[in-house]
Parts: sequence; C-alpha cells; structure tokens
Amino acid sequence: MFNKKDQTEANGSSAARVDRPDPARRESGPSSSGGSAVIGASIHVDGTLRGEEDLLIEGKVKGTVELRKNSVTIGPTGEVTADVVAHTIFVDGSMDGTLVASERIVIRKSARIKGSIAAPRVSLEDGAQFNGSIDMDPETDALKKAFAGKNASPKPARQGNDARSGDAPASGSANKPDSGAKSTARQN
Repeated sequence: MFNKKDQTEANGSSAARVDRPDPARRESGPSSSGGSAVIGASIHVDGTLRGEEDLLIEGKVKGTVELRKNSVTIGPTGEVTADVVAHTIFVDGSMDGTLVASERIVIRKSARIKGSIAAPRVSLEDGAQFNGSIDMDPETDALKKAFAGKNASPKPARQGNDARSGDAPASGSANKPDSGAKSTARQN
C-alpha cells in the first residue's frame, strides 16, 4: 500500500522541519515552567504580555512584554513596537522600543532595532541595524527599576510609612544620598 521510499521521503521532509533549530530555545535563559509560547506570524497583539515561560514572537506585538525570569526571542518575521523586559532577549526581526534584560541581549545580523538597550551583556552581530543607545552598567537605573521585584523589592518600603531604622522617610528628598538601590529607585 505504501512505498517505503515515499514514506522515507515524507518522514525526511517532516524531520527537516522538526530538526530546524528553534530560535526561542537556542541559548535561552532559565525557564520557570520549561515551556515555550509562540506568537505566530499571522498574530497581532496589542497590550501587555506577562508570563512564566519563554516566548518566540514571529508576529506583530505593540505594547509591553514582561517575562522577567524567561527569554524572549523576536524571530525573523517578528515586528515588535514595545518595551521588552526579560531575563535574556534575542532579536532576529524588527524592534522599536526599549529592551531591558537582567542577563544579556543578543542582536543577530538580521535584526533591525530602533530604541534603547540596557543589559549587563550585549552582543551585536556584524550586519545588524541598530539606532539607539546601549547601557551595559549592571547597576543602571533601568535594570534596577525593571527588576526591582526580582530580589528584595524597594517598592513596598517606598509606598508605606513603615519605620525603617536608619533610613530617611519614603517621602524624603531624592537628592539625599542613600545606600544601595533605595536612592536610585526613588530618583526620576
């Protein structure tokens, strides 16, 4: 009924698609759930995306993408007009906005980026198009603000009027030097 040669060719072509490297899994950072989500090429998203798994964007996204503990990959057909905050970010497609990563950002040669980048490690391949600024200081305000909730968060201390020994009140002047992340978190 089936020709073994036809069956092998069918399996071979199918295997070629399955064996193709998935950009979202390549060099990805830690994944909380071990899963991966995909926004396909025909999908358009307007709004805020949050989650606990890696994300591959092949479609169009406008708004905000927040995957602080996971990786975000903007695939070759991806068009993102958003602020992206993630553990690790890979860009193959088009990006207009702010990229903030706690670990690293990899900009591949097919990428077209307009905006700002903040990460302790940044890789920019030869041939990539980039128009913007890069901040690689691990103590930068952009990183502290984006990942304030990751470790000890200064937000609850700022919002409440709790007694903190040795610290100035939360409503105190931002010009008064303070230790650590507290002073930078209060600055505008």
